[in-house]
Amino acid sequence: MASDIKAAFFDIDGTLTSFVTHDVPQSTKDALEELSRRGIATFICSGRPPTQLGPIRQLIDHEWTGFVTMNGQYCFDDRGYQESEALDPGDVRAFVEYIAARLPDVSAGFCELDYVYFNQITGYLRKMWDGLGKTAPALVVDDPQRTRTHVTYQLSAYVPEGPEQDAIMEVMPHSKALRWHPDFTDICPLDGGKPTGMRRFMKRYGWTPDQVIAFGDGGNDTDMLAFAGIGVAMGNATEVAKSAADYVTDDVDHDGILNALRHFDVL
Repeated sequence: MASDIKAAFFDIDGTLTSFVTHDVPQSTKDALEELSRRGIATFICSGRPPTQLGPIRQLIDHEWTGFVTMNGQYCFDDRGYQESEALDPGDVRAFVEYIAARLPDVSAGFCELDYVYFNQITGYLRKMWDGLGKTAPALVVDDPQRTRTHVTYQLSAYVPEGPEQDAIMEVMPHSKALRWHPDFTDICPLDGGKPTGMRRFMKRYGWTPDQVIAFGDGGNDTDMLAFAGIGVAMGNATEVAKSAADYVTDDVDHDGILNALRHFDVL
């Protein structure tokens, strides 16, 4: 099966980049270039919005085939292709009203196609952002009421998993939570998720799931790892991501991506 792999999809934080060094291992950079030389397409597949890809693109000088962003809600390449799906406007209104009334001390993120902002910067948000090191994008504060006149593709609620998250999702019947970090959850359309974005590119190029390998480490990667013909969880992945994968490789800092590609004879 590995000999027929046509595409490789990579999560960013904890997969391409290390939470220890906040950098990309040289072995990963070398593996990406070798994949391209062999004619295997390479994609970023991340919860990050397009405007927050800058730091990772600066760290990796690589010609990506395309980008699955906002957990599948916006897919594009550098040659003019794009497909997208926004959140239900009613769910967005309910989210804004609920946060303001019930969770006034909580940070919330709002993702448009070309603009990302937060309602406020709290210590909880700052702690998580500091953990991203130099790969962290800039923090911008704006009024969530702009959601009334601007299309929102993804939301983020900076609450731990549990009752607060459950209460938020109860007022958003057309949306679901995708958590990759213990400090916050992303919120996307009910039919969204990374496999949705992957399918967009697979349809474009005529690939089947068996022709795809995917790498991830977080909870929002579980569907992607289960969907791909070969799903690889990093050694530093969460237990739920590992349970969804076909294979658990070494962690980011010990050449996990390169070792898995060699294990499956992709490289």
